[in-house]
Amino acid sequence: KRGCVLVGADGVRGFLPVCSLSTEHEPRVGSNEKDESHQRLNVLIGQTLKVRILECDRKANKLIFSEKEAIKDGLSARFEKLTVGDSVKGVVTGVVDFGIFVNVEGIEGLVHISEISWERVNNPNDYVKVGQTIDAKIIAIDKDRLSLSIKQLTQDPWMTEVDQFKPGDKVEGTVTRITPFGAFIQISPAVEALVHVSELGGGDDADPEKVFTLNERKEFVVLDIEKDSRKISLSLNNKAKK
Repeated sequence: KRGCVLVGADGVRGFLPVCSLSTEHEPRVGSNEKDESHQRLNVLIGQTLKVRILECDRKANKLIFSEKEAIKDGLSARFEKLTVGDSVKGVVTGVVDFGIFVNVEGIEGLVHISEISWERVNNPNDYVKVGQTIDAKIIAIDKDRLSLSIKQLTQDPWMTEVDQFKPGDKVEGTVTRITPFGAFIQISPAVEALVHVSELGGGDDADPEKVFTLNERKEFVVLDIEKDSRKISLSLNNKAKK
């Protein structure tokens, strides 16, 4: 049956929906990785699982199990021992477009893509692999899931590197992104700044794509630094303006 695992209990067969598998066993893959999902489910063949009966209908010959419900009592006790701010170890159980699923002693955790690294993350697969043990920090505790962060275990390099700049400084940077409202410029390994379209000399009607080319280096002037919002505003150096 699609989306289920066939389970035998005391000679009686029933279905265990994939969504009711424990954090340890539920396959977590991207939408385009169905084959990998099936492979991970095949690993369960022959294993003994602790399950609880969710539904039993003799007339319809229907028996539904849940592994999550069977271990829920034990998980409650584990949740009580955890607090926001704790550092924990967990095993990566799945990597998807929006983040990383982690098994923390049977409790499901999620590291959102925005909490993987201080740098911009395009593909979580570049940072971890399934089965890898990682360290993470608990940043929120929901009803049945932990919100985790990898990057918050280390100091934000942006806050250190930004101290080398001040308004009025001339800086050199590389164009990393071009948008209708301006261009993003890398002025140090961890610090990216914005040249707003209004600073290009042609008002709001200026076209950033005509002024900038991806990966080119230009000279700029620091206009403003907002540490609380992690924003730096730049202007094209007069000598560099077209």
